Amino acid sequence: MSEGALSDLKVLEFGHLVSAAYCTKMMADMGAEVIKIEPPGQGDEARRRGPFARDLPGLERSGLFSYLNTNKFGVTLNLDTARGKKIFLDLVKNSDILVENQSPKRIEELGLTYTELEKINPRLIMVSITPFGQTGPNRDYKAHELITYNACGFGFLTTATREEPVLKPVKAGGRQSEFGAGQAAAVAALCAVFARDQTGEGQHIDLSIQELMAGQAEATIQHWVFAENEMGGVTNAVMMPILPLECSDGWVFLMCVEDDQYDRLVVLMGNPEWAESELFADRFLRAEYIDALAPLLTEWSLQFTKEQVFKICQEAHIPVGPSYNAKEILENEHLTARHYFIDIDHPEIGRAKYPAPCYRLSGTPWKIKRPAPFLGQHNQAIYSDRLGYSKEDLMALYQAGVI
Repeated sequence: MSEGALSDLKVLEFGHLVSAAYCTKMMADMGAEVIKIEPPGQGDEARRRGPFARDLPGLERSGLFSYLNTNKFGVTLNLDTARGKKIFLDLVKNSDILVENQSPKRIEELGLTYTELEKINPRLIMVSITPFGQTGPNRDYKAHELITYNACGFGFLTTATREEPVLKPVKAGGRQSEFGAGQAAAVAALCAVFARDQTGEGQHIDLSIQELMAGQAEATIQHWVFAENEMGGVTNAVMMPILPLECSDGWVFLMCVEDDQYDRLVVLMGNPEWAESELFADRFLRAEYIDALAPLLTEWSLQFTKEQVFKICQEAHIPVGPSYNAKEILENEHLTARHYFIDIDHPEIGRAKYPAPCYRLSGTPWKIKRPAPFLGQHNQAIYSDRLGYSKEDLMALYQAGVI
């Protein structure tokens, strides 16, 4: 059995927060050697993002950072210095993949464009993750999750009800676009590795988060191209009820798209008198009068727990899904049976549960070799053992603010 599916790859990460770190985490967890570069003193911005272990902030206590950086080597390096840039180039020479999510302007100012880097390593695969790509009028725009989520139209797609004159955009929680970008970047990088095995040449991968998300927005673009319907408008207008229902202990999400599904729901509820109303005769009318229908459905669902609603609807072939909170996900019987959550020991955070990958490779399974690194934890291992710097050299570099 191989040590890891990607154990022959050497990856360099020059990023911050989520997208680059998640891309390289996926590689590191599958055996690739990943060296993460952070600014001296302050480190990756993710180190200052909560939640923090025992609610005590600290550079080594961030739950986000510790999740994103398992199995990586961590070094500090100031690329704004000449010596720091030289060390970076030495690392590039021996890397298969460089993953970065700096702005295009920042990379150009540092003189670290792919045009320059391929001169010292023609086999290098450089993955650049940015909000809007390396070209175009918006290429230098800075953007957080709120911007990238809405720049692709997802704000309208996530709106669950029809309102006039237009749907109001809604931002879902989390960092969906950034995690998605990390996944797509990992796939693209490995495709480039496969191509390099055939051609012997590396290449530059330009990944736009806006384009990634726009391509995942179901058929909303086609709704407009084919029929000039706004995003989500047609679906929300004719497919009702699609809505959350409150239960005695939480929520379920009901999606009765077809008339026969709704008819079975009415039977399950005991054929209440209100179901005979002409207002709810078909899905078009139910969409029009959803404000009247929703409280009646909720009156029924509140009599049960969400698991009870889920089970009885499942037996009646009615599409319903329970909405779990974080505690319930951690205690989920199915995920527990699949060993999805694992315990990782961290010297500062302690023992905590983390999500595992969503895939299982039978021959080259993933595994955790080390927790997320302390800031600069592997400076000596990389700079001395790999690049030949003495301890005195490291001290001088530290005092000069290079590492």
